[in-house]
Amino acid sequence: MENSTPAKPHVIIVGAGFGGLEAAKLLGHKPIRVTVIDRTNHHVFQPLLYEVATAALSPADIASPIRGVLSKFPNIDVVLAEVRGIDLTAKKLSAGEQDFSYDYLILATGSRHSYFGKDEWEKLAPGLKSLEDAVEIRRRLLLAFEYADRITDPAARQAAMTFAVIGGGPTGVEMAGAIAEISRYTLAKDFRHIDPSLARVILIEGDERVLSSFPEDLSASAMKQLRDLGVELRLGVHAENLTEQGLEVRGEFIPCRVKIWAAGNTASPVGKMLGAPLDRPGRVIVNEDLTIPGHPEVQAIGDLANFSHQTGKPLPGVSPVAMQQGRHAARNVLTMIEGGKPQRFRYRDKGSMATIGRNKAVADLNFIHFSGFPAWLAWLFIHIIFLVGFRNRVAVLLQWAWAYFTFNKGARLITRNFQAELRPPS
Repeated sequence: MENSTPAKPHVIIVGAGFGGLEAAKLLGHKPIRVTVIDRTNHHVFQPLLYEVATAALSPADIASPIRGVLSKFPNIDVVLAEVRGIDLTAKKLSAGEQDFSYDYLILATGSRHSYFGKDEWEKLAPGLKSLEDAVEIRRRLLLAFEYADRITDPAARQAAMTFAVIGGGPTGVEMAGAIAEISRYTLAKDFRHIDPSLARVILIEGDERVLSSFPEDLSASAMKQLRDLGVELRLGVHAENLTEQGLEVRGEFIPCRVKIWAAGNTASPVGKMLGAPLDRPGRVIVNEDLTIPGHPEVQAIGDLANFSHQTGKPLPGVSPVAMQQGRHAARNVLTMIEGGKPQRFRYRDKGSMATIGRNKAVADLNFIHFSGFPAWLAWLFIHIIFLVGFRNRVAVLLQWAWAYFTFNKGARLITRNFQAELRPPS
């Protein structure tokens, strides 16, 4: 009787963000087949997207090709496609024009911004989740100053130079601080008919303080540092009636051309394909081992997962959570291949940070809180360490050093989507 070699177990990872990449790396060089599927060909270091949006960095500085990151693992294949459907019973997945069979599935498809039922606001106030989002926000910011420079009506000019950031979490705080900084320093000498330092930056937050997930002392420090930069804080209120011309806050209409959304997230629609229990933002309610109910071969991680078994509340949608869950999910797969049971996940919270501007930041390391220049240095160091790719680390470090000593941000490029524009006949 002829001996046949059993097929290697096939693991599919959907999403090459922080969690998906960590899972893939841990499964690299193992005697299994791994397929990583993502709808883009690059991994984005999301914590620095606001730096692209405010012209401090170029898109390539914070992104790396997925194939390049995983090229040293011969057992990993990368597929550029978007998932169309998942059949849990048949253990099949459809992506692009292909169908894939799997033995184990790790879903790490992340989240998008939520407009709380007002989806028409997305065109008026883009969020910040992708390189495309960042480049579009950068375009709007820089065009606002260009428009203000060529008009003479004082009211229209003031509206053009008013920037509203909706949401006072880390993304909103970082965006508001960066816009204030670029208008007061970087662009100060670029224009002849306007004074960019007179730009009005408004941060709107529904809570009574910004960074509500941080300790109160750091939240208070962040608010002081924002005010020192000239950012106007509107707390305990919500933005309403967004239009091209502006928005309303408690009945007051604020004329502004540029509005940026940082007020909430909703999980990737992939979660709805599973038929598993979901929470209000669409996250999959996972078991304590990250598997979904009734299907131990399927795990959901990162922003797609609602893991409430440790604190009674869902873990925050931050990169350390996704990275730790990605590594745990990979270890679970290896354990199950050996005939074992998936193990309970436990998150190790090492603290959180948020930057506000040059020499301005807050840091919560659990055992100590600090702010200002020391927190800013710690923030720089941590982000350089975790940035994917040696070239990216060197490029970002050089860009930051140049910007720090010269106040000059070199990525002030206005780009347009020529494919979407009508061109004259040739």
